[in-house]
Amino acid sequence: MDAETHSHCKYYNIENDFSIADLAAFHGHLGPYIVLGYRIGKYVRSNFCDDPFRMKAEVRCAGVPPQSCLADGVQLGSGCTLGKRNIEIIPSETVSCVFKADGRTIAITPRPFPLPRKDMDYEAAIEAVAEEMYYRRDDELFDLS
Repeated sequence: MDAETHSHCKYYNIENDFSIADLAAFHGHLGPYIVLGYRIGKYVRSNFCDDPFRMKAEVRCAGVPPQSCLADGVQLGSGCTLGKRNIEIIPSETVSCVFKADGRTIAITPRPFPLPRKDMDYEAAIEAVAEEMYYRRDDELFDLS
């Protein structure tokens, strides 16, 4: 599938900038991993491949929440989705996202981020961490290889 083939389709490959509230509404709450995944997906779509029909995403992580929440953000940011079967979670001891398109590959590794202490109002504190991450520069959130 490509844009020329679908030039008559007004809803093909629409890009969207999702707000913090949009991310929370999709995911059920706001956490750092959905924000991180969203920002990684947006970066890839802007700088690697702008067509999610030509791209495949691999989310490498523990395979369980909270790390697996990265996949929800990657879906929203990149356009790779479970329905199109072009995203998968691969159990791994390290966290990264690998994208493939047109014979090319890019790997993105999130940078560590601070987690709140458990003796605080943890849910509110984790939400504040996620909100702050939403506004950070890409190079503060992840590394490319």
